[in-house]
Amino acid sequence: MSEELLEDEEKAKSPVLKIILIVFGVILVIAISVGGTLFATGFFESERNKDAEAAIAALEAAATAQAIADAEAAAGPDKVQLDSPELSKFQQSYYQLEKELVVNIANSRKVMQASVAIMTHYDERVISNVEKHSFPLRNAMLIVMSQQTEQSIVDPEFRRLLAEELKLVMNATLEQLEDFGGIEDVYLTEFVVQ
Repeated sequence: MSEELLEDEEKAKSPVLKIILIVFGVILVIAISVGGTLFATGFFESERNKDAEAAIAALEAAATAQAIADAEAAAGPDKVQLDSPELSKFQQSYYQLEKELVVNIANSRKVMQASVAIMTHYDERVISNVEKHSFPLRNAMLIVMSQQTEQSIVDPEFRRLLAEELKLVMNATLEQLEDFGGIEDVYLTEFVVQ
């Protein structure tokens, strides 16, 4: 009977042993899976390795900063954009009188013909007044031009002096009619003496 008991005991131990081996195998597989995952993610890395990686990253950043500084030094100084100053001048307005002025030169058979334009820094009132009073202005300019002589026409400064005289007489006429002249320059845009 003892042999049978031993045999029965061995048969009873066999399934228990198999269960223990299966449980042990499953635990081993789980441990290997978890351990491999932790190892792959760097869980087991020491602080020394992390410090070494941080040191390498710091050295790379310093090298990059030095390369940028060297490139900037080689490029030279930066160009500085300057703001232009605000203009303190007034805007000019120009106006060309419609008809040419034609007069006989004093004590001569010659004829003088001129086209006249004006410039002002004032508002449109000046140009409006010139248009409004074109007849008295033309008359005043024709009187000045008809007083010119052949000797005065030969002067190299004649056109500039004539333009100055025309400006004075035009401003005087506008001041008489509108209490304000405002013409700042007169230009002879076309000028012919025949």
